[in-house]
Amino acid sequence: MKYKLADLRINYDFEGLNEKKIDKDPFKLFDKWFKESVDKKVFEPNGMTLATVDANGKPSARIVLLKDISKGGFVFFTHYTSRKGKELQKNNNAAAVFWWNILARQVRLEGSVEKLSDQESDLYFNSRPRGSRLGALASNQSNTIPDYAYLIEKFNQAADKYQDSDIPRPENWGGYRLVPNRIEFWQGKENRLHDRILFTKVENGEWKIERLAP
Repeated sequence: MKYKLADLRINYDFEGLNEKKIDKDPFKLFDKWFKESVDKKVFEPNGMTLATVDANGKPSARIVLLKDISKGGFVFFTHYTSRKGKELQKNNNAAAVFWWNILARQVRLEGSVEKLSDQESDLYFNSRPRGSRLGALASNQSNTIPDYAYLIEKFNQAADKYQDSDIPRPENWGGYRLVPNRIEFWQGKENRLHDRILFTKVENGEWKIERLAP
């Protein structure tokens, strides 16, 4: 190794967060930050690391794409029979992280995950590019396959089958909504004195705002 990992560091110098001045609704603050990440051309700003746990409490994480914010939650789509789908079926507690490196910003979510209705999943599935819809049919996500050629073969079979008709949403594919009860906004600051503002949902549905040590 030609470099020392311990020596890799950046001193952040960004405008901070003032808990007395920010919006008291974390969803509005998230929307503001998200729009700024788009304006700054962050690569895949809707990419979020989703962490789930299995029945034994063993965690796993992967990147998924945020596709909507509705009904108090963050929406993503996947196969119900994937590893994350199976884990969410047994334990619907999950966490997610957004990292917008250009702005030195991070948003952490913790909460429970619920399935979207068939109507919501159908609506999004039918809006996807044709290739993406065929890909959802071809892939039995997270399951072992012999090689990449097998996947291409399944894709081509689906393309031939539905070349003159609508592509149906697979029964094992659909949407989920992560409904957070904790949302933390992290802003990188100079000398590692980062801003961390935590929103915690309380019994009356409002949000308690606290500052955390970096």
